[in-house]
Amino acid sequence: MVMSVRMAPPLPVIFLLMIHNVFSEGWGVSYSPSHICALKNSSVIMSCTYTYPTGHKIEKVFWTKNPVKGEESPDLSDDPEYSQRLQYLGDKQQNCTIRLSHVTQNDQHMYYFRFITVRPNMKWTGDPGVILTVTDLQVEAPERVTEGHNVSLTCKSSCTLTDRATFIWYRNSQPLTERRDRNNQLLLQSVRREDAGRYSCALHGHTYISPAAQLNVSCETH
Repeated sequence: MVMSVRMAPPLPVIFLLMIHNVFSEGWGVSYSPSHICALKNSSVIMSCTYTYPTGHKIEKVFWTKNPVKGEESPDLSDDPEYSQRLQYLGDKQQNCTIRLSHVTQNDQHMYYFRFITVRPNMKWTGDPGVILTVTDLQVEAPERVTEGHNVSLTCKSSCTLTDRATFIWYRNSQPLTERRDRNNQLLLQSVRREDAGRYSCALHGHTYISPAAQLNVSCETH
């Protein structure tokens, strides 16, 4: 009589299967939105939630950038460039939202949320993370327009702003109070000589003002 013997898988294989199962069921980080376009010097809210299997207790939560494989990721709250500007609005349960203030072009990175449980080697990084792009504003205008003609000026950004924006226009550093619109264009109809000047734009509720662009108005020739 021939006996059929089934060999059990080697222990390392069982261990790997268990680890794969742990990190594929119930673990995750969600960012909304996953790509943010923010105005220079503004504050940014990175909304975030995370999940993990029942029975785990969270020991540490933090945000990081530029993770290096095989190395523990740095906590941005310990980074002098971020420590005074980064505020964690979340908790150690499900909410991992942060606020980053006074953003500049140097802050353009992909940011990741990471949490560590009290159990050894039970940790998770939300990869891919949330991309932050920081833009300034530029006024696009013709250098010269003839008196009596219409002219359109545009307040341009390098990316589409995530937050709904209300645009404010200035001429010679004085606000054009009647020119407040969600449209990023300023239409001047039947321009006159007094419409000439240096035009700049901003967003309502923000301190940043664009560099000024000169608009010259010439007399209509007959």
